Amino acid sequence: MADVFQILADPTRRRIVEALRRGERSVGELVAVVDIGQPGVSRQLAILEDADFVVVRPEGRRRLYSLRPQPFRELSEFVTAYRAIWEPRLDRFSAELERRRRNKHSKRRNSDG
Repeated sequence: MADVFQILADPTRRRIVEALRRGERSVGELVAVVDIGQPGVSRQLAILEDADFVVVRPEGRRRLYSLRPQPFRELSEFVTAYRAIWEPRLDRFSAELERRRRNKHSKRRNSDG
C-alpha cells in the first residue's frame, strides 16, 4: 500500500488525477490543466499507468487517459479499515472543542452581567 501513497504524494500526479475525475482527457488537455510541459505530463501519466491508476485509449493519433476505479476502491478500503481508530478520537476532540467554546461563551456572558 505504501507505493500507492508514494504515487499520490506527488502534487503533479494529484492534479492529473483531479483533472481526470471529470472524465477522459488527452495529454494536450492535461498539459493545459496542470500547467507543466507535455514531456512532464507524459512522464507522470506513465507512472500513473504503471501503477494502474489510469488506462489509456488510443483514438486516431491521440491517446485518451481515464481513471481506473479499482485502485481508488482499494485505497478507500484501506483507509476505511483505520476509520474505527481515528473517528472516535475526532468525535472526542470535537466534543472537547464544543465544551471549551461553551465555557468561553458562558464566562464572557457572566463577566458582562
